[in-house]
Amino acid sequence: MSTSLLWFRRDLRLDDQPALDAALARGSRVVPVYVESGAGRWAEGAASRWWRHHSLAALSEALAERGSRLLLRRGDPQTVMATLVRETGAVEIHTNRLAEPPGCAGADSDQLAGVPVRLHGGNLLNPPELPRNRSGGPYRVFTPYYQRVLGELNPAPRPAPTALPAVPGDLDSLRLDQLGLLPRQDWARGLAARWTPGESGAQARLERVVDSILAAYPEGRDRPAEDATSCLSPHLHFGEISPARVMLELQAAVMAQRDTRQAAGARELVRQLIWREFAHHVLLHFPHTCEQPFDPRFGQFPWREDPVTLAAWQRGETGIPMVDAGMRELWHTGFMHNRVRMIAASLLTKSAGIHWLHGARWFWDTLVDADLASNSLNWQWVAGCGVDAAPFFRIFNPVTQSRRFDPAGVYLRRWLPELSPLPNALIHAPWEKPALVQDRGVVLGRDYPRPVLDLAVSRNRALAAWKRLLQKA
Repeated sequence: MSTSLLWFRRDLRLDDQPALDAALARGSRVVPVYVESGAGRWAEGAASRWWRHHSLAALSEALAERGSRLLLRRGDPQTVMATLVRETGAVEIHTNRLAEPPGCAGADSDQLAGVPVRLHGGNLLNPPELPRNRSGGPYRVFTPYYQRVLGELNPAPRPAPTALPAVPGDLDSLRLDQLGLLPRQDWARGLAARWTPGESGAQARLERVVDSILAAYPEGRDRPAEDATSCLSPHLHFGEISPARVMLELQAAVMAQRDTRQAAGARELVRQLIWREFAHHVLLHFPHTCEQPFDPRFGQFPWREDPVTLAAWQRGETGIPMVDAGMRELWHTGFMHNRVRMIAASLLTKSAGIHWLHGARWFWDTLVDADLASNSLNWQWVAGCGVDAAPFFRIFNPVTQSRRFDPAGVYLRRWLPELSPLPNALIHAPWEKPALVQDRGVVLGRDYPRPVLDLAVSRNRALAAWKRLLQKA
């Protein structure tokens, strides 16, 4: 019997696992393996490593239940795979495609250790090089991409196998703790309280989305105090659930038409799923966008070096409540509500004038759903320098956004307890009436920071810089 290596990377599941299905179809002995390299550009941040540890534990347990086991190795993938090929006599390596730029931790190869690598498409709905626009090139605008992809998708996920071939007992494996994925200091309690990494956690979240969240999603998805977003992004990033499985469940919800609001929510979530596809499409065709602006004019933009404001933004101490609440949510849970992500990113890049890469790298280290394609696309979208970007003059006013989407201050009080004594009229912008704020027992500069910037002044400064850039172009 021939042997195939099943190389798990960001596809940590058994349901709808095309790499596994293909290896089994050969009639091979399948040896599952995970290699921790910790190397390459954009190597995983601390929050992602925490998630991966627990996801690997869940995957290992699922394989053991089916009669297999997961080999854990550490080192350069080329070297580790060469060793495994010698140890097992493997004739093929099966894995799911990542399609990240050369030099990144997720770069693909069609050969390792002298044996072919069979790349499968389980991480996306579409091959990222497809579709092509009418001129034969990649899409640069989301709406036509979305319309094209939506009409062509027909997901058909396959269930997980009930049994798997045994792995020879003489093959060595590291213990999970030897991979060094968990933080040395115990800062991850908030992550553990918020999330259930692993395939069963992903499936449970999808069930909750379909049963309880879809009807509220169209209106509730912009309200950070509500549990009205899918929160599937980390599960999708680590491949604990396939986008095809998610797409099928959402399509079923639309077809069922049990509730028009539920159908509307499902359609909007499908749109978000295809936005994720678009991010990978863009990164494949424009790999420089993970570090450089798509719009070359922004190579000359006068970004400001302001380490004091950057540090205040990272710590959630800007003195602007909606931004600070989001940054503290991020630090505590490894996640930030999407509406608040846009507000916080706009403040950093446009109001403060700090390069979007500083924000992208901070999110990369602190988000449990840090994904190179999505992180790059979304930061450039907010900064106004990417494909299909928001116009630069669209500068989010965090106070207006806060009053609109968290009018009762529920989200603010959750993450900024020092502001809890303030009534709704004061909590969104406490610096506007500091005497009244102090009457409620909150002293600015002592209990809560004063704003690190003036929103009106910073807006005018950003627009002036944009106007000068246009004049140079």
